[in-house]
Amino acid sequence: MASFTKPDKLIPAAIILFSVIPVLGGALRLAELGGGAEITPDNARFFASPVPVVVHAVTVSVYSVLGAFQFAPGLRRRRPGWHRAAGRLLVLCGLIGALSGLWMTVFYPKPADVGTLLTGVRLVFGTAWAVFIVLGFAAIRRRDVAGHRAWMIRGFAIGLGAGTQAVTLTAWHVAVGEPDRLSNALLMLAAWLVNLAVAEWIIRRPASPTRPARAGLALRETR
Repeated sequence: MASFTKPDKLIPAAIILFSVIPVLGGALRLAELGGGAEITPDNARFFASPVPVVVHAVTVSVYSVLGAFQFAPGLRRRRPGWHRAAGRLLVLCGLIGALSGLWMTVFYPKPADVGTLLTGVRLVFGTAWAVFIVLGFAAIRRRDVAGHRAWMIRGFAIGLGAGTQAVTLTAWHVAVGEPDRLSNALLMLAAWLVNLAVAEWIIRRPASPTRPARAGLALRETR
């Protein structure tokens, strides 16, 4: 049995840890809907139309947790079949997560803290998430491993936006207080931009001596 390297353990663990808040938030929402919680102005839209939020919570949770293991370099090399199978499921979950999020943005009644700016930001990044996944899938179909990696990292960065938003909103709440509608929108926008900036740094960082060989190996394994 192949042993797992330190990056194989630390990278997925860090991503999963970062995803804990949004995943728990989705689980609590599902428990709320399934347990017949009291209907309030904040959750009435979910009780009125529960399917989109249930689908979104489940698919994004799978996308976040399973996707974390796609960043384990040793696992990708040693288990290419697992990487491809998990990747197909992630494409499906990511697209459904993005499209269900867009549906909720457009059709759910807007809560008091959501204005035109935040709605527009969600539409832009939800659409970009879906487009990046499609571009990543198309790239690997062309055997373009570098393009596939870049687009999938960008898509994953957007998919993890809720984790960064939890950090930015919590920090603002502790330092300043309850954010108003404009601050709420800007903090969420900043979180997505931070994630994309980190993604671009990962994509564009100088290659180590072993990375070109690994990329060639990954290409041969997909054939």
